[in-house]
Amino acid sequence: MVKEVFVVVTLAVGLSLVVKTFLIQPFHIPSGSMEDTLIKDDRVVVSKLTPGPFDVERGDVIVFSDPGHWLGNPPPKQRTPLQSALIFLGLAPDDSDDHLIKRVIGVGGDRVACCSVDGKVTVNGVPITEPYVKAGDRPDGSRAAFDIQVPAGRVWVMGDHRSDSADSRVHDDGTGGLGSVPLESIQGKAVAIVWPLSRAMTIPSPTSVFAAVPHPAAPSP
Repeated sequence: MVKEVFVVVTLAVGLSLVVKTFLIQPFHIPSGSMEDTLIKDDRVVVSKLTPGPFDVERGDVIVFSDPGHWLGNPPPKQRTPLQSALIFLGLAPDDSDDHLIKRVIGVGGDRVACCSVDGKVTVNGVPITEPYVKAGDRPDGSRAAFDIQVPAGRVWVMGDHRSDSADSRVHDDGTGGLGSVPLESIQGKAVAIVWPLSRAMTIPSPTSVFAAVPHPAAPSP
């Protein structure tokens, strides 16, 4: 009996690790930078198949590790051993202070600029209408103007709550290098809100927003 229980527990732990590593992982939303799509303390499920078998696309909401001290040096998270174990196994949402969640606006080679004469972000010269931007906020978020080409192997990200998001716009030096996120830093694509239950829903990628955007030029190295 003891042996059977041990085998079952071992298989369950192994399956949890496989799911977390290769398929899905829960994450905790720590701020309001993605309102109203995501709000503080939402729990989301992230597909680990992106990047991987499926490419990252404009409009995707992604979780990524801090690409270059965007978060400063936050103090270590205080957790109980049980909390740490559940997060490690993928059975509890990761609330680490070294991950961020934003929306992909440009991929490698894209020219992303702000803003058009009517205050819209442009991608490869095409102004985009962004229905996911927080109601009452401006697409430019009252940040300084920018005009960059996204380097190869990287993405340009912005929060939906533009005036309350320290994203690619804030961290870039005008070259697209410091403000963009390397593909290898991406943990996955957020596909659903799972908690609280009153907000449970899938997170669609608004591909129609970028439907008129032409293919990018050759990405800068």
